[in-house]
Amino acid sequence: MAEQKPPFYITTAISYVNGSPHLGHAYEQILTDTMARFKRLDGHEVMFLTGTDEHGQKVAKTAEAKGMEPKAFCDLISQEFVGMTQMLNISNDDFIRTTEPRHYKASQAIWNAIKENNPEDIYLGKYEGWYSVRDEAYFAESELTEGVDTQGNKYKLAPTGAPVAWVEEESYFFRLSAYTEKLLDYYAAHPNFIQPDARRNEVISFVKGNLQDISISRTNFSWGVPVPGDDKHVMYVWLDALTNYITGIGYPETGGDDYKKFWPADYHVIGKDIIRFHCVYWPAFLMAAGLELPKAVFAHGFINVNGAKMSKSVGNVIAPNDLIETYGLDQTRYLLMREVPHGQDGNFAHEHAVQRINSDLANGLGNLVQRSLSMIHKNCDAKIPKPNVYTDDDKKLLDHAHNRLIRPVMEEVDNMRFHRALEKIWRLVNDANIYVDTQAPWALKKEDPERMNTVLYVLAEVIRVLGIATSAVTPESSAKILDQIKIPEDERHFGMINDEYSLPSDFEIDKPEGIFPRLDEAEKAA
Repeated sequence: MAEQKPPFYITTAISYVNGSPHLGHAYEQILTDTMARFKRLDGHEVMFLTGTDEHGQKVAKTAEAKGMEPKAFCDLISQEFVGMTQMLNISNDDFIRTTEPRHYKASQAIWNAIKENNPEDIYLGKYEGWYSVRDEAYFAESELTEGVDTQGNKYKLAPTGAPVAWVEEESYFFRLSAYTEKLLDYYAAHPNFIQPDARRNEVISFVKGNLQDISISRTNFSWGVPVPGDDKHVMYVWLDALTNYITGIGYPETGGDDYKKFWPADYHVIGKDIIRFHCVYWPAFLMAAGLELPKAVFAHGFINVNGAKMSKSVGNVIAPNDLIETYGLDQTRYLLMREVPHGQDGNFAHEHAVQRINSDLANGLGNLVQRSLSMIHKNCDAKIPKPNVYTDDDKKLLDHAHNRLIRPVMEEVDNMRFHRALEKIWRLVNDANIYVDTQAPWALKKEDPERMNTVLYVLAEVIRVLGIATSAVTPESSAKILDQIKIPEDERHFGMINDEYSLPSDFEIDKPEGIFPRLDEAEKAA
């Protein structure tokens, strides 16, 4: 009986609707989607949540500037993000919007749960301090830097570079200061909670630096979730926004099937710029509400363009559809997963993108599939040949495909090291191409047709394995590979990668078509 794999829950950060999707949003979506697809291939029931964050002063101001009501503005921009998930072939199971009734219900429920479990942790006071509208966050004086405008006027900046303003207003506070030791103890007991290690060290340093209570409500705007029992206040956007992760699985119904099955989440996947909110505020909120904490938060880096950070002022912001039009969807997905190291910043450069796509996809996997299946179609009456006696070379390649591929790949996947997982898959691609060149099946038709049949069968079986193994990253192209050798939909998972389920012989295949066209660097300049 097959091993029963545990359910797996993964989330992206919900995208703020203050602007259109860009390459950074696309990267996070593809990164999370790749993990979700790998886990499904490996036999897990997966819940994959993404969505949009639609409340806060910044959204209200932007909507006003455009002459729109906040909800109408959010409806418009949210659909751009829905469109992005569709364009990128993202396999999310749900798309949550924080303006949905279910989310209002969940956000007010977690507020009430904190009040009921720890009555002292939410209290009414007066806020005086530096606030960044762009970051929707408060900052201590010690965190600020000073800027000077063109007229020589000095102003203060948040660590993110956003301007801050002095704010004084009545506010509800969350007693974050009471959670310093609880958080540090939790980090020590769960060393994989914050990933990668550099981000973990950053968070621990921040928490050790004397946590201050944080404002969790506002009164100077109304675009948000009303505070339960005091609707002149709206909830601080991060308490509202972070709650989406449990809204999506049915909270406040903690006895519901989805909540019991999927919480705590296996991974929150976020950008490194919002790690404080996810690794300090969110776990403290959950502790206060008497709820379990997620198992891990993975903070990825940014995508730079030609070595420079993407910026509207620099003019190097890349929209996801631009890459897809230039390189193709699966090529873009592969490029981002292969080129960005674990948790670090990645760099996009057109020349290197073309080189990587041509080397790995066109000349590597694409060429392997095209020439192998073309030889079968031409020399074997378009039928998968029947193998005869296996040589040591045959056995070695098949053993690599059946027994030495998936587990090492999944070890890397489980730690979000997709660049290394793809390195391991492409070792098999390279070994198979070397095998073709060494065995030279095109020369065997007259000399030893039975040997030719065996070589071509081994190649077809390795192509079957590679079609399944790559389908988390290049799903459309991998499906085309598997279609060409007639693999049924229900046999396209890791449970089928072993010699017991090897490709049957004597069935007819269609004339093969190219999967990854070669790119011309000059013609394809972005």
